[in-house]
Amino acid sequence: MSDAGPLRIETGHAGAVSALLTRPAQARACFVFAHGAGAGITHAFMAAVAAGLAERHIATLRYQFPYMEKGGKRPDPPAIAHAAVRAAVVSAARACPGLPLIAGGKSFGGRMTSQAQAKTPLAGVAGLAFFGFPLHPAGKPSSERAEHLDEVEVPMLFVQGTNDDLAELDRLKAVVKRLGARARLHLLEAADHSFHVPARSGRKDAEVMAEALDAFAAWISALRF
Repeated sequence: MSDAGPLRIETGHAGAVSALLTRPAQARACFVFAHGAGAGITHAFMAAVAAGLAERHIATLRYQFPYMEKGGKRPDPPAIAHAAVRAAVVSAARACPGLPLIAGGKSFGGRMTSQAQAKTPLAGVAGLAFFGFPLHPAGKPSSERAEHLDEVEVPMLFVQGTNDDLAELDRLKAVVKRLGARARLHLLEAADHSFHVPARSGRKDAEVMAEALDAFAAWISALRF
């Protein structure tokens, strides 16, 4: 694996943010990977995805949102988050010329990416992938956060735990069904929003992560770039 190490991405009025590029020698695509609301690009989940995808010949560009870069706890307003998504996609295209781009992220990062795509398609992005799409706040089932997905015309992959308290399963299935052929749902049995599984499931978190990454890699292989 070749790792270009830290990068800086200019997002506009919110300033520059940190990013980490991991590019394996035989990369076949690059995932522009945004973090969740509560943890940045060095979180164990983000690092595990980057390392696991590199083993599957997929590069990753993980990047901070401006609030995380500044040490804040309150996520950026959508306009600022969307600008960061767009800047990261441009940076990924520059860092990985010739590679197909997939954009998305963990939870909040995936939702901000899909909102940006719905408003104005991200240049060069062939698909969106969500690791735990946050369909609604915990304990408040709703599908409103998915309404903008109707405006997304590229393929979408939802990788979701069956015990995710931010995505009531029946509601999420209905969303994916509504989106039709461009959306695919891969369920991780017994996993929560963090892809953690209880001991009684008979599975380990590492197995669940491997399943999630295998599903992602298989989905990319099926796309026509």
